[in-house]
Amino acid sequence: MLKDYLLEKKVQFTEKLVDQDEAAKTEMLNVSGGFMGVPYIVMVKDDGTTEKIVGFDKGKLDQIIGVTQ
Repeated sequence: MLKDYLLEKKVQFTEKLVDQDEAAKTEMLNVSGGFMGVPYIVMVKDDGTTEKIVGFDKGKLDQIIGVTQ
C-alpha cells in the first residue's frame, strides 16, 4: 500500500528490504532505536530535516508531503 501511495503521489523513495539485506536491517535498527516493524519510513524533507513514521499513516504522510484532501 505504501509503495503504491508514494508512486501515486509522485514521491521519490528508496525501498530497503530489511528481511533480505543485512546492511539495511542494521541501518534500520540504528535509525529506529531498535524498532523492527515495517513499514518504517524515514522521510527527508526539502530543508534536510527528517520525519520518521511507523506504519502506513496516510494522514502523517499527507502532512509531510503537503497533500491537501
